[in-house]
Amino acid sequence: MADLFAQREPLRPDTRKNLAARMRPRSLDEFAGQQHLLAPGKLLHRLITSNRFSALLFFGPPGTGKTSLAYLIATVSGERFVALNAVEASVSDLRKAVQDAEAHWQTLGKRTILLVDEIHRFNKAQQDALLPHVEHGTVRLVGATTHNPFFYVNPALISRMQVFEFLPLTVDDVLPVLRHALADTERGLGACKVVADDDALRHLAKVCDGDVRKSLNALEVGALSTPADADGAVRFTLTVAQESIQRKAVVYDKDEDAHYDTISAFIKCVRGSEPDAAVYLLAKMLHAGEDIRFIARRLVISAAEDIGLADPRALPLAVACQQAVEFIGLPEARIPLAETTIYLATAPKSNAAYLAGEAAAAAIKEGRTLEVPNNLKNATYDGEKALGRHVGYQYAHDYADGVADEKMFATVSEFYKPTNRGYEKLIAERLARWNEIRRQRQAAQAK
Repeated sequence: MADLFAQREPLRPDTRKNLAARMRPRSLDEFAGQQHLLAPGKLLHRLITSNRFSALLFFGPPGTGKTSLAYLIATVSGERFVALNAVEASVSDLRKAVQDAEAHWQTLGKRTILLVDEIHRFNKAQQDALLPHVEHGTVRLVGATTHNPFFYVNPALISRMQVFEFLPLTVDDVLPVLRHALADTERGLGACKVVADDDALRHLAKVCDGDVRKSLNALEVGALSTPADADGAVRFTLTVAQESIQRKAVVYDKDEDAHYDTISAFIKCVRGSEPDAAVYLLAKMLHAGEDIRFIARRLVISAAEDIGLADPRALPLAVACQQAVEFIGLPEARIPLAETTIYLATAPKSNAAYLAGEAAAAAIKEGRTLEVPNNLKNATYDGEKALGRHVGYQYAHDYADGVADEKMFATVSEFYKPTNRGYEKLIAERLARWNEIRRQRQAAQAK
């Protein structure tokens, strides 16, 4: 056991902080993602670089850089920095922080940046206690929260703060951070001789769900727990990455063959009425990090193309699923996606409406465009009627069964050919009945 520790000890940096804490960005150039806020010229970038702000509020998912940016702001400004976590801090802690800030200003002439992490955890009284100190400039407040502040932070406090939303980091945002951590000999793992496979790093970047802290900590766990080889190098492979972040890699490359093959198979299984296979492929896509909006869009298309009027409820359900996915996001979005997938896969199928639309479009493109008959043309004033417009129009509601004696646009080809499946069977029977009514009336008029 002692020999094992001796073998791994050189790989441990001389610090008690984890890799994510050590690799906090030291400049805006090192900051990962959030370019919608921090690109040169953006408001937040201007506020930081000019050191002109009184109170900021950052909200967004964990591991997206909210706390790191607060530390960075303190570094850039050169001002005193105090951090409180609202989970642990009391009103007395807050009062002491404010008193110390005032004393620091009076003695040294420097202001204090006060970070309140998880600020939504403060109750109304604690949040109200911040108001006068923000108002008077005793502290420059930076609040951070994973919750929507417009629901969890007092409106009076929000009105005194500038609010910025942080977005989940992309794979391309996270990968450079991981590579930097591997190369950095001062704060990272550069002295540990870690050789990381590209697919291993990409796996961490994908499955961290936009949380760079999670990916860095998984990288450190894998690197420090893997014995070095004969050359003294630690091989950080895909297998090590899977174990470190405790999530299996799925062979699924977005925008490449696996992506298109999987979504193709998914839609074909829905069309082929195989709910079990469709749900399995849905789970595979979700596990691999596929865009849930992309899946929802394909379900909407399938509802119209493959089910159509065989079940008119399919399209509204698919649209409702798309809206639900946008509204609630992951992880809960998997529930309406699974429900809609199963409904569409078990619904009666018909592509008759799709084929009708395609046939009509082909007729417009390839044939002569038919003129609208005079009896169907608009006639809003007497002069138009004198030209024969609207003359002879048969108002359907004036006839029994709501069916006029004659077809009003009889020169149009038959594009829609309903099947005998599901609700479309009723449509086929209805159209046949209407045609029979017209035939009988015309026969009676001919006598």
